[in-house]
Amino acid sequence: MDMSKGMAPQRALVVGLGISGIASGVRLQQAGWDVVVLEKASERRRGGYFVGLLGTGVSAAERLGFSDLIVDRSAPDGVSYEIDRVGRRRPGLSYADLPGQPRLMVRGDIEDAAYAALPSSVEIRYSSTPVKLRQDADGVDVDIKDSVTGKVTTERFALVVGADGLRSTVRRLAFESEQEAIRRLGYMIAAFSLSGPVPGFRRQDGLVLAEAGRSAWVFAFENRPATVLFNYRTDDVDAEFTRPHIESLRAAFGPEATGSILGWLLDEFEKTPDYLFDSAEHVRLERWYRGRIVLVGDAAWCLTLYSGMGASTGLAGADLLGTMLERNRNNVPRALREWQQRLRPFIAYHLGSGLDMRRIFVPANHTERIARSAVGRVMRMPVAGKVLSKARAKSNSERMKMIDISAA
Repeated sequence: MDMSKGMAPQRALVVGLGISGIASGVRLQQAGWDVVVLEKASERRRGGYFVGLLGTGVSAAERLGFSDLIVDRSAPDGVSYEIDRVGRRRPGLSYADLPGQPRLMVRGDIEDAAYAALPSSVEIRYSSTPVKLRQDADGVDVDIKDSVTGKVTTERFALVVGADGLRSTVRRLAFESEQEAIRRLGYMIAAFSLSGPVPGFRRQDGLVLAEAGRSAWVFAFENRPATVLFNYRTDDVDAEFTRPHIESLRAAFGPEATGSILGWLLDEFEKTPDYLFDSAEHVRLERWYRGRIVLVGDAAWCLTLYSGMGASTGLAGADLLGTMLERNRNNVPRALREWQQRLRPFIAYHLGSGLDMRRIFVPANHTERIARSAVGRVMRMPVAGKVLSKARAKSNSERMKMIDISAA
């Protein structure tokens, strides 16, 4: 069906109302599609943990029409400290020292901005999930279940976009060897928002406690509560889910005495009603599409938070999808093929670099911990730090965080 000749828009189904899902809805509507979005939750989720938006994501957000709504929450007068369990502190890497110099925010900030740009013509159905997908050359028949009523209805779409995260329902329904796509990294993460500043520190101050195989980060913001990220290494991911999450955290950071700061952070986690506790995992698929069904964002590649590029690639992938569909209005499978050809080398690079970035967040052993500390000391030296910063700014790693993938 050629939408450029005044015919009715084709229908697209987007599954998931996170960053990639909302961005896909915005971009597909811009491209002339009639869009329906399914969200399994009963309402739109808010907040979330710390994320950075790099140049790749900023460029996509500009084209999607909401970059001016995405604020940088980093505090101009904030200080980042490296701490230990006995209370010693020293200046640490600043947010400006993070690769790519990202805009800092929480996940919900990007989702809020994207949602504000979502046209009212996009239909959102909460408490709804696909339960079966059947496709032919011309479209996809989707059985959709309303979890409130239990009713299942069947509708037809010309395109189905799975933007439903690491444990994607669309991937499970439409792609073979779905479980084999998920690659565990052997690390656990836990994140939550603090209700107030860490005792002894200002609200705008960030903290890092990095030990061999475990770390605790406090990401501070200018005008909202800080978020905490715990990381730790494990040889048995499944075992970490067999007991209360706070018990897994306390075991991972024991048996040594926690000290006042780490102990306070763990106590705060135990009291919070809203938190994330999960394993760090990649998704690796040979293809991100099957016929007229395509995966975007974490459902397709899941770079993990260690890469720093999850939000940016989620936006860029959705933006590029709309661009390729516009260029191939009469041929959805060809549009998806060209979309993957353009995007795959970029994603492959960040899947690899994300493993290297993990060392910044949590050193696996004493050797990595010492190397991490050495880099931090160099960065804080007036002359050597400037030289290293300039060299990094010219590096391929920095360039790959800034690429405008749709314009490349």
